[in-house]
Amino acid sequence: MGKLFHVSALQKDINSIFKFSFKTTFKKFSNMANLITTQNVITSTLFQGLKDLPTPLEQSQCVLHKHELLIFGGAYESACYSYDILKNEYKFICKYPSDVTLFGHCVVKLVDNNKDSNEITLLSFGGRDNHTLTMKYVSVWSDDNDETNKLKNYNRWIPFTDNRNHPIHIGEDENNYSGVRAVIGGSNNHLLFITYYPWEISVFNLNTFQLIKHDTFPTNGYFIRYHCFVLKSENGQGQEMMKTNKRIHKMLLFCQKTGLSIEYDEDNNTFQYHQLPVSKDIASFYQYAYVYINDIILFFGGHYYQNNNNIVSKSVHKYSIQEKKWITFKDILPIRLSKCYGILNKDSDHIHVIGGSSEHYVPIHMKINVNELIEPLQLSKNEIKFVIQHWIRILKIRLGWIDDFDKIIIKY
Repeated sequence: MGKLFHVSALQKDINSIFKFSFKTTFKKFSNMANLITTQNVITSTLFQGLKDLPTPLEQSQCVLHKHELLIFGGAYESACYSYDILKNEYKFICKYPSDVTLFGHCVVKLVDNNKDSNEITLLSFGGRDNHTLTMKYVSVWSDDNDETNKLKNYNRWIPFTDNRNHPIHIGEDENNYSGVRAVIGGSNNHLLFITYYPWEISVFNLNTFQLIKHDTFPTNGYFIRYHCFVLKSENGQGQEMMKTNKRIHKMLLFCQKTGLSIEYDEDNNTFQYHQLPVSKDIASFYQYAYVYINDIILFFGGHYYQNNNNIVSKSVHKYSIQEKKWITFKDILPIRLSKCYGILNKDSDHIHVIGGSSEHYVPIHMKINVNELIEPLQLSKNEIKFVIQHWIRILKIRLGWIDDFDKIIIKY
């Protein structure tokens, strides 16, 4: 099929609704009708082939650095790679220390005011063993001397320390940080917001190296782990400040039947929570990839257990933050997928889904066209009814209707 299309009024010529060329059977045509009725149309250009990951990864963590996707290990896998988007190639960075076993860890990029810097600082923590490490990263694709980088401790995981070189450990030993999620926020991007099992949230001050707040949030008894956690912003990418004199920061959290809007008052060091709707199509799932862009959160795959069976999804879900509405793109992914990571490229026009567990144990890397998920076909109920009635009339025509239909399409 061709590019997505939109219908704004019934007066438009019905042929414009079919402004894409195809030959199909009645069965395929019926399937398309089903997609229309659920307001889902995805084209064949949605997924684009890329080079496979060097190794299969589950529960991997990724960070964007210019035109590089940095991929940091996975469950029981310590290798880290850089993927050059422009070259469509991978390069090895390093491995985690041998005494660190990864399982449900989290990696975030600390904010540097110097946006042109070739160096970024990364923080890796959590997981079943709850490590706390940091890395100064410079591109492995540059021509800099590797020995110089080693002497400066670049591109390797080392203990996270304070200004006096004392080791810092994020999280108490009794906390379960497997499947932890975190975002960077605060008025100076100095606060690390951490959400973790069973229904906990903590605030860690990266300037003072201290935990300054801990709270529990309402989940109606449902646990959170391997969940969606994003910092809300007006432009969809950074931090939102309330239009008052108060420094209030908003976050969103989804996990199975739990949907929360979280507000943190930086001046009073307090939290407020508001319930958000959760679509029944995604209410059972967690361990999905997710991406926040333009006031929308996209969810890819996911899984849950039912009667000792592992249920894995092929669907993509879209949540509109402003409208508080869900749309489900059913059975869209080429494989059933969970325990994966979603990340935007620098231009925010493509999403990369990295790693994960699927029905086939393979190195997974998918590239997805953002526009075809952000702006799907939207039809009113009357328009849907009108389209289906038109299809039914067409299907009653003699068997040669497909050739005639193609002739009509050629005109467009």
